[in-house]
Amino acid sequence: AAISRSGFTVAINPQIIKDPEEIYKNLSQVLVLDKEEFLTKVSKKDRTYEEIAKYLNAETADKLKVLNIYGLNISTDKWRFYPGGKLASHIIGFVAYKENELAGRYGLERYYEDVLKRDPSKAYNNFFAEFFSNVKESLSEYPQEEGNIITTIESSTQLFLENELKDVREKWGSDGIGGVIINPTNGEIMAMAWNPSFDLNNFKESDVSIFSNPLVESRYEMGSIVKSLTMAIGLDTGAVTASSTYYDSGCTTLNTEKICNYDKVARGTANMQQVLNQSLNLGAAHVALKVGNEKFSEYMKNFGVGTETGIDLPNEGRGLIDNLDEKRDIETVTASYGQGVAFTPIATVRALSVLANGGILITPHLVKKIEYQNGLSKKMSFVSDKQIIKKETSEEITRMLVNVVDKALRDGTAKIPGYSVAAKTGTAQMTDEGRAGYVDGKYLHSFFGYFPAYKPRFLVFLFQLYPKNVRYASETLTDPFLNITKFLINYYQIPPDRPENVNQ
Repeated sequence: AAISRSGFTVAINPQIIKDPEEIYKNLSQVLVLDKEEFLTKVSKKDRTYEEIAKYLNAETADKLKVLNIYGLNISTDKWRFYPGGKLASHIIGFVAYKENELAGRYGLERYYEDVLKRDPSKAYNNFFAEFFSNVKESLSEYPQEEGNIITTIESSTQLFLENELKDVREKWGSDGIGGVIINPTNGEIMAMAWNPSFDLNNFKESDVSIFSNPLVESRYEMGSIVKSLTMAIGLDTGAVTASSTYYDSGCTTLNTEKICNYDKVARGTANMQQVLNQSLNLGAAHVALKVGNEKFSEYMKNFGVGTETGIDLPNEGRGLIDNLDEKRDIETVTASYGQGVAFTPIATVRALSVLANGGILITPHLVKKIEYQNGLSKKMSFVSDKQIIKKETSEEITRMLVNVVDKALRDGTAKIPGYSVAAKTGTAQMTDEGRAGYVDGKYLHSFFGYFPAYKPRFLVFLFQLYPKNVRYASETLTDPFLNITKFLINYYQIPPDRPENVNQ
């Protein structure tokens, strides 16, 4: 993912340059220089050092030395180089100066700075042992020891995800789009991406806000994918079963606030499977109120949506879940369908993984091994035994989410023959910063799914901010989810897990 290169930097001393035009003419025989920019730098007579070229090889440096130009300085230099360019830029981060300090500034470069940094007096090459080849423990066993890190990221999977996100964002004109592909049983992240991205080798002119990773640092109201968690809570507490029914009136009023299904249509008597298949807000509200405000809040907090996940990336945010501590039913109900509470995408991924993996809270991570310069190595371990829901609950919510794909997602036409896929879409109203209330026509779309559903290898999470002229996530994210799923099945050669003619 990244290497260290050696070369030369060329600078001039404007105070002692005598004939700028002649020097420019001579330098142009070796370097490609912008004349106006060069003459501007030469004119800074209060300066003794102005760089005019960097990252030169030895052959070019030798040609410059032969020119024997008074006031020209050629110095050796070392720098980071990222072969993938934009690939995984929000994961990797970069090394850069802040005032006089050269260090990792974002991503893994910053988080593992103590391991990746190099003594300038020593020769060094790779600081990642493999190209994108992660569970966090204390590094105190090897204090201040330099080394290489090996990640869980798979480059082909990362590239496919990034291309898919780019295409979706261009199609719908969204403000931003992100995705995560994770093993929900052990927390290994195979791909994580955000678009717009940036070039790790050419980032100086970028707006610094683009360097942050919204998947880890930002919080969003996630919408109807949260109904999957709500239903799991209802199942786990025994408040409902898949066949439990309620009367759906389309809209109702709680604490003087009116809440409705997305289409305001009454379904009459409906069961819990219909709540997921048709994404009914009143159904999620029914489940949460049957569970009870305090118990519902306790479960949601146990899913970790309000805490840091422990992912090995800097600046991780925490969810905004104060509404879960309110005593009014309206706050519990809106939280049950993903409004009024905001989670980081990575915390959302962790919570949803609980549904897939038998009920265990995992630690998402990006580094699986550290190889130290002294010859020692350390395999990272992120073992978790925190049981959030019962294994039986995980199996039942999985069965219900498989039914969503088999029967409801595009009326069952999205089903992949031979494979059980559990999934749910989400559409949430969005706010504008500094303004109270939601903005008409401005939505966040989310989608998650995992497969093979009953022994999952992958969980895919996608979300995008404010896609234009479209309302529902099922319209914008179903195709990319299916494309990614089919790629993973083929790339990792995942065998079918059920007969192709299954009709659940």
